[in-house]
Amino acid sequence: MLAKRIIPCLDVKDGQTVKGTNFVNLRLAGDPVELGRAYSRQGADELVFLDITASHEGRKTFADMVERVAATLSIPFTVGGGINELKDVERMLSAGADKVSINSAALRRPELIDEIAAHYGSQVCVVAIDARLEESGEWQCYANGGRIPVGRNLFEWAQEAQQRGAGEILFTSMNHDGTKNGFANEALRQLADTLTIPVIASGGAGKKEHFRDAFLTGRADAALAAGVFHFGEITIPELKNYLQAENINVRL
Repeated sequence: MLAKRIIPCLDVKDGQTVKGTNFVNLRLAGDPVELGRAYSRQGADELVFLDITASHEGRKTFADMVERVAATLSIPFTVGGGINELKDVERMLSAGADKVSINSAALRRPELIDEIAAHYGSQVCVVAIDARLEESGEWQCYANGGRIPVGRNLFEWAQEAQQRGAGEILFTSMNHDGTKNGFANEALRQLADTLTIPVIASGGAGKKEHFRDAFLTGRADAALAAGVFHFGEITIPELKNYLQAENINVRL
């Protein structure tokens, strides 16, 4: 059985790592280059770097910062934010990224998934989905950093993304983001049961048990978190030791 992955996420705005709650109320969390280096040394399985205002502000992700982060890493590195066409993908890969994460651009033009998979392989294409559980009981997808509802259902969009060639789905529950009350395990499980590609859980990590539940109840392949790592509430070595004690296969 493949090892479950622990993935710190660097949400970057104006050159600094930030963390919010439910996608708002951002606070500074540190220098992305230093954090990336620290997580690589601590035993993170991968690192995700998201320029969280690039799509909303209509600009490209900072390639120079991607280069500086990549230079410190010995683990796979995913970059997202403001990636709208193949030349953006090429620029990120050239700067040192191993994968790209696309969200708003894929919702606007789903063919971008096909193009990335065809040119670089599905393993390069992570489709990130920011979704909110609405009062109607339906999970709706949002674009532009959780600002704009797009009228797409989470599960239908994830299926389409897989069919078009996505290599992984990174699902962030906007309801759970930053609350530290646990991941959206029911939705995760539904995704895991209907997809054949890996699902990364995001949004809601507050304690070690939440990661366990995302893997056992939600059947996620990987769990992504930010604040609990950035502010030292959980360290990656202690988390992995805990998960191993819970009979979850992780790389130590």
